[in-house]
Amino acid sequence: MLRAKVRKLFLRDSSPYFRVPASYSSRWEHAQDSSDLVGIVGGGDVLVGAILPLHVDKVHPKVFYTERPGRIICRLIPFDNYLQLHAVKFAMEEINRRPDLLPNITLGFQVYDSCVVLQRELEGTLWMITGQNKVIPNYRCQGREQLAAIIGHSTSTISILMAHILGLNRYPQGDVEQALTFALAARKHIAALCVASISHFSTSSLLSDRTQFPSFFRTVPSDAFQSHGLAQLVLHFGWTWVGLVAVANDYGQQGIQVIRGEIIKAGACIAFMEYIKSIRPDNNIPRIVQTIKQSTAKAVVVFSTDLSLIPFFDEILKQNVTEKVWVASEAWAISTFLAADKYSRILVGTIGFAFYSGHIPGFQDSIDHIQHFEPPGEAWTKMFLEESVGCAFLDFGDFTFSREKPARNCTGIVGMDIFQKAFNNTPNLRIAYNLYSAVYVIAKALHDLHICREGEGPFSYGSCSDLWNFKPWQLLHYMKKVKVRLSSEREVFFDENGDPPAVYDIMNWQLGPGGKINLVKVGSYDTAAPLGSALNINTSTMEWITGSREVPLSVCSHSCPPGFRKAARRGEPVCCFQCVPCPHGEISNLTDSIECSRCPWNKWPSLKKDRCLPKAIEFLSYDEPLGVTLASTSATSSMIPLVILGVFIHYKTSPIVRANNYFLSCLLLVSLSLCFLCALAFIGFPQPQKCLLRQAAFGMVFALCVSCILAKTIMVVIAFKAIKPDSDLRRWSSPRVSYLIIGLSTLLQFLVCITWLSLSPPYHESKTEAQSGFIIVQCNEGSPTIFWCMLGYLGLLATISFIVAFLARRLPDSFNEAKFITFSMLAFLSVWVSFIPASLSAHGKYTAAMEIFAILSSSWAMLCCMFAPKCYIILFQTNRNSREHLMGKTNKKPL
Repeated sequence: MLRAKVRKLFLRDSSPYFRVPASYSSRWEHAQDSSDLVGIVGGGDVLVGAILPLHVDKVHPKVFYTERPGRIICRLIPFDNYLQLHAVKFAMEEINRRPDLLPNITLGFQVYDSCVVLQRELEGTLWMITGQNKVIPNYRCQGREQLAAIIGHSTSTISILMAHILGLNRYPQGDVEQALTFALAARKHIAALCVASISHFSTSSLLSDRTQFPSFFRTVPSDAFQSHGLAQLVLHFGWTWVGLVAVANDYGQQGIQVIRGEIIKAGACIAFMEYIKSIRPDNNIPRIVQTIKQSTAKAVVVFSTDLSLIPFFDEILKQNVTEKVWVASEAWAISTFLAADKYSRILVGTIGFAFYSGHIPGFQDSIDHIQHFEPPGEAWTKMFLEESVGCAFLDFGDFTFSREKPARNCTGIVGMDIFQKAFNNTPNLRIAYNLYSAVYVIAKALHDLHICREGEGPFSYGSCSDLWNFKPWQLLHYMKKVKVRLSSEREVFFDENGDPPAVYDIMNWQLGPGGKINLVKVGSYDTAAPLGSALNINTSTMEWITGSREVPLSVCSHSCPPGFRKAARRGEPVCCFQCVPCPHGEISNLTDSIECSRCPWNKWPSLKKDRCLPKAIEFLSYDEPLGVTLASTSATSSMIPLVILGVFIHYKTSPIVRANNYFLSCLLLVSLSLCFLCALAFIGFPQPQKCLLRQAAFGMVFALCVSCILAKTIMVVIAFKAIKPDSDLRRWSSPRVSYLIIGLSTLLQFLVCITWLSLSPPYHESKTEAQSGFIIVQCNEGSPTIFWCMLGYLGLLATISFIVAFLARRLPDSFNEAKFITFSMLAFLSVWVSFIPASLSAHGKYTAAMEIFAILSSSWAMLCCMFAPKCYIILFQTNRNSREHLMGKTNKKPL
């Protein structure tokens, strides 16, 4: 059937633009009897070969072993594949019309239908290289037309074989003289077969090896780029527990291994990894599907061709495996076979990579104007129309596509609307775009070779090549350096491995009206983009198998929230873990934290242990009620001694004031006022200067106050003892003695404080250990020993005063101040003895509050015991403020 139709095609090919040279005519006539090849030729000055998988189905003839086996009969031309032929023709026509690209030179083409059969791919390649109607390996005998390059092949496995053949006897680019010597020594009709091949569909990363495939190029990205991109896609959605399925060939095995390595390197895990055997898929597919069904992994990456997956997804339907997110490689991400309604229940939400969908200006208009009688390719056009409409071209030889001849004639009932409808219903123009790009790459390389100027060329002594008689290795030099900007403004070039820049469309399978699957572009992957922005996805437009726009989870263990850390499960992958709360005092502020960390010294963990909160700074502040109360009490209390001092000054001539040593009383009142005020030094933020001076000031002021009382006590005793006849104490009754006592007592305290400040002074410190959640800002007293020595010295002065006053309690009542001193010193000692255990048990601001309370209490005790009775007499019982009363010459009660 096909042979008859192709014969007609060869004989009728009389296109004025794609002309068949006369030298070809005899060749094709001869081919009818001996070669049995299936191809077309569009003549030109330079030829470009293309091996295309136009048919996708085939019928193998029966073998009787008594005659030569018949050829495989090819069937079924999908419109996607039919467009590949017209993409090549359209690119050729467009280039031949351009005045700036190969002017006055016509590009022709040879197209061969491989039918996706390895034998036919090999035959077509050797047919183009040989230039004869016989398939003769390692032989080339073309006429005037040069074969520039071959576009193909359909699969990576076949491309690897073809690249080995086309790369035989390759001349190294750098050793031009050796190449020329070899060429001159060769026979006239034998040439090196270093013909450049450009694949529009082969993506295997093996083809990037320039040592094995020196003349191979492609306009599709290598699977290495796709594998890296798919791994990034999986990680982009946070899927850390992923299943991998691949077809068991070069394409699947190499692609899935790269994905596996990238996923593991990123810290994610592989739940399972399975290979579909394409020879006997029924052997292992049920087991693979059962593994997928039992796995907790929701995301499954499938690296395979679409036809290999049809039995796989049939088994998925049979076992009712649902709610899995399928991640598709480019070989099936836009498959029209799998996007059928049959699989919509399981494949909605699929996401994957597809080849870049570039626009070809004018291509659709060209398709709209295809005529079934238009050569070359007339036979294939008619075959496609017969399949699409279900009619027959009754004048088209003795064979039709159908086994039984249809009743109606296609002629007259088919027109342009058939192509327009098919084109509008075809979402996949990516392969046609890659073919279009490949033709332009070859044309640009030929153009660069043609415009070379002698003396500036890349070969020996600056020589150039002749477009009419160039060697394949010479064109190969220009192919490596080619840069061509297409009409879509995309620039195509090759890296050192013969690979173009990798650009993919990210496709999402969404459920449309009537249950039909729509393939929606939701992003892109561009390796030429700036670092970190290669993957660009609009997640808000995506649809998932769950029916929600929320990204489904695919994890072995759910993420550990902040406040927890991951703990590995024994014998399981690192992605399977349990969440353990952080220990006391530690936090984790990241999801899936591996370990917990301690907060800085000035922070503490929150209740959820997910962050460090600033610790509250604790000190006795003027802003809090306790601080305000103590400060106001201190300030108010300091005014009372001054008021009493004013009373004493006003009544300084009165007998009771004069009898109580006016000067010592005034000095004592001033020191008591200072005692009340020194409590303010313990309130407010403990500045370093305040820490340095407050205890010393407190010690000095209280030493002065207690020294005054001690002097007053001693002077009372001396005054009464000195009145006896012949008393030796008379000379000690001078006021200078009291000044001396005060000065010496205060001096000793001053020396203690100076020693303290010199050797181990107090300092500011922040204490965090005592209470969680607070930073206690306080004054460290430096040397505790000297601090207690300072307090002990005050206790010593008070004890001496107490003892002396106690011994003087039997003096005459009228003039006896000793009992008031006794009470005041007893209260003073009681307060400070009670302060010792209280201060040791208190923390932070309460320690300062206890000391302030002790200061105020002891000061009030001395003030009340020493001056309250005197003020009462002066102000309210003036009749007792007389010399007679004080001398005991009245019957009134003494003071």
